[in-house]
Amino acid sequence: MSNRYNLASSEFHSLRTASKKLFKIISKRLNVNTAYVTRRGKTTMTVLSSYNDKEEIIPEGYSVEYGGTYCRLIISNQEDKMSTTDLTKDVLTRDLDVTPQLNVKGFLGVTLRDPSGQVFGTLCVMDKEEKDFSDDDVEFLKSMADVLSHLIELDETKYNMGLLNVPIIPITNGVSILTIQGIIDDYRAEKILRDVLNYGAQYEIDYFIIDVSGLAILDNDFPQVLIDLVQSLQLMGIETIITGISPQLAKNEVNNTQLLHLNTKTVFNLEAAMKYIGFSLIDNNK
Repeated sequence: MSNRYNLASSEFHSLRTASKKLFKIISKRLNVNTAYVTRRGKTTMTVLSSYNDKEEIIPEGYSVEYGGTYCRLIISNQEDKMSTTDLTKDVLTRDLDVTPQLNVKGFLGVTLRDPSGQVFGTLCVMDKEEKDFSDDDVEFLKSMADVLSHLIELDETKYNMGLLNVPIIPITNGVSILTIQGIIDDYRAEKILRDVLNYGAQYEIDYFIIDVSGLAILDNDFPQVLIDLVQSLQLMGIETIITGISPQLAKNEVNNTQLLHLNTKTVFNLEAAMKYIGFSLIDNNK
C-alpha cells in the first residue's frame, strides 16, 4: 500500500466538504439511509466523512481493522465494487464482526482512487432494509467516486504547495537557517539540494542550521537528500547543525543510524544551535 497520503484526515477539507454535499444526492438517488467515504490506513479503514439520513449508522471517525471490513472486499474485487441485498445473509459478509455491530442489510461500495489510480479508500452506501442495487446504481456511485477522486489530488496539492519552497532564513553574516517541513518527494529533494548549495556558495555561508522539527517521515526513513545535503555542505567547508529532532525521529534513528553516521552536530533547539556557534539570544523585554 502507498504511504503517499501523509495529511491528517482533518486536512482533506475539499474532499470532506464536497462529499457531504454529494451524500444527500446519493442517499436520495439510491434510497439509502447512509453514505460515507473511508480512508485506507496501514491496518485500518477509517470513515473520513459520513451522512446518515434518519438514523445514525456510521459516525465520522469510525474505524475497523482492514481485514474485517467490507472495504477489503471492495478493493480486492477486480471490478472495484461490492454489493449485496443483505449483509447478514451474504456468505462473504455474514461472519464478519462488523456485520452484527452495524446491523444493516443493503450495501453497495466502490473503490475510491485518486486520478493516478492509487487506492485512497472507498465510497459506500448502506441501509437497514434489504436493497437490490442495479448496474445503473453501481455506475452512478462510481461516477460520484470519480468526482471525489479529483478532490483528493486537490487537497494534497494545496497541502504540498506551501511546502515546495526552500525557506532559508539569514541570521547574521555567514549564518543561515534552513527549515524543513512536510513531505520531501523527489522533486522537492532536488530543489532543496540545488537551492541550498547555491545559496551557501553565493552568500559565503559558514554555518547552516537545519531545523527538521516539521519534517514528515515516511516509511521510518530519514530523507536521503538531507544526508546528501549535509555531506555536500561539508565538502564546501560549511558546517551544519541539525535541530528539532523529534522523539519519534530519534527512536527511528536508533535503529536506522543514518544520522548517527553523519559528522554533524545535533542540538535540541535554535537557541542551543546559536550558542554552539558562539551567539546568544537576548530577550529585549527584560
